Amino acid sequence: MAVLRSTVHEAPSRDPAALSSPGPSPAPSPAGAPHRGAHAEALPWESARRVAASAAGPLSPVDLPLHLAYGCRLAGPLRALVPVPGADVAAMDGYAVAGDPPWRITGLVLAGGAAYGAALAPGTAVEIATGAPVPEGAEAVLPYEAAVRTGAPPPGGGVPGRSAPPGRFTPPLGRFAPPGGESRTAGGPVGEWVSAPSGAVEPGRHIRRRGEDCPLGTVVLTAGSAVTPAVLGLAAGLGHDVLRVRPKPLVSVLVTGDEVVTLGLPGPGRVRDAIGPMLPGLVEWAGGRAEAPSWLPDGARALTAALAGTQDGPPGQVIVVCGASSKGPADHLRAVLAGLGAEILVDGVAVRPGHPQLLARLPDGRLVAGLPGNPYAALVAALTLLAPAVRALAGGPEAPRERSALTGHVRPHHADTRMVAVRRGGRGAVPVGHDRPGSLWGAALAEALAVVPPGWRGEPVELVSLPAQRV
Repeated sequence: MAVLRSTVHEAPSRDPAALSSPGPSPAPSPAGAPHRGAHAEALPWESARRVAASAAGPLSPVDLPLHLAYGCRLAGPLRALVPVPGADVAAMDGYAVAGDPPWRITGLVLAGGAAYGAALAPGTAVEIATGAPVPEGAEAVLPYEAAVRTGAPPPGGGVPGRSAPPGRFTPPLGRFAPPGGESRTAGGPVGEWVSAPSGAVEPGRHIRRRGEDCPLGTVVLTAGSAVTPAVLGLAAGLGHDVLRVRPKPLVSVLVTGDEVVTLGLPGPGRVRDAIGPMLPGLVEWAGGRAEAPSWLPDGARALTAALAGTQDGPPGQVIVVCGASSKGPADHLRAVLAGLGAEILVDGVAVRPGHPQLLARLPDGRLVAGLPGNPYAALVAALTLLAPAVRALAGGPEAPRERSALTGHVRPHHADTRMVAVRRGGRGAVPVGHDRPGSLWGAALAEALAVVPPGWRGEPVELVSLPAQRV
């Protein structure tokens, strides 16, 4: 079987309406045939996607250090282990002041250093850095930009409307910063005075109160939330060293075919593997973790060994087999699954391209997704069966649904769903073309695939976003 094959290898689609029609009970499976579940016949596209999403539940939670939790989903609520901020702190660089101006500077407090050792008396101030704890008795923080400092108290107290000599703008805090970031109560600015030319300072101004941003015990995120870079920073700020998450499901990728080459230019009768390089990014986008692809020759023996987990490396929760899902002479996946006692969950989907796709469950619970050998057909199948299954294992929500008008000339199929590569435009989704089963050109140009139902008459259609960013 070929990784790049002609569309004539795709089996004829079945009329979805006929799938629900009553009929005689199926005959017993012949010896050696795989056990078929309730969805063994070719399914409508939407039904196949639902089966894939319900084929497995979320993986058991694990505790991971923050640097390993990125991309996972929270297995429980994320709570604040500490209040934020942990004390009343300065929101700006400047002076913590008490009482009315002018204020005599009595010390310096830096973030991370020792707290100021006494309560501020009225008429006094300490120079303070952003994030440093404000002393007891401080009523507000006067920013540098609003302060004037002098070597002696200004005549008239520096109150507006009274005579006062010109002051000087406050120099940067670093001029007085002692080594080690400790609190300082002597030298530097101590003994100088600071005033506010604008008058009195509003009480509480530029002070962040303890727990103001997030009180202790607050639930900030619920189970199922994606662990993004911002979530990692939030968790660290709330006191977490590890997170309880659903691990990313491991996906093994097997690409089959004697004619497949993985590097360089293919010779006569050979094709470059286009599916193996595509799948890891798609798996990551869906919430999983893909192993590097393995390439297998045609034949049941190598495929059986790989699916049985006898090759080097741990077996994944999902195994993707590329290029053996059709019913040609070199397509052995169904026979191999039968020999392993697998249950077939989906055997063909009424969609174009990508009809010969399947989903099965091995006796040990691992899922097997069979993708067609044509690259665009494989992409459609991966979005239909693989991505929903990976999302479910990862504990993620269903992919967001979007509907749009579809412009341009699109010919529907009478019985199958068509997946049309499109870009979003002002009047709706616009087909980009170049979406034959054997080419990824259209998918590379597109932002989404338009789901064109059988017999479509121009109504808005669903758009399935292509893996460009996690959703």
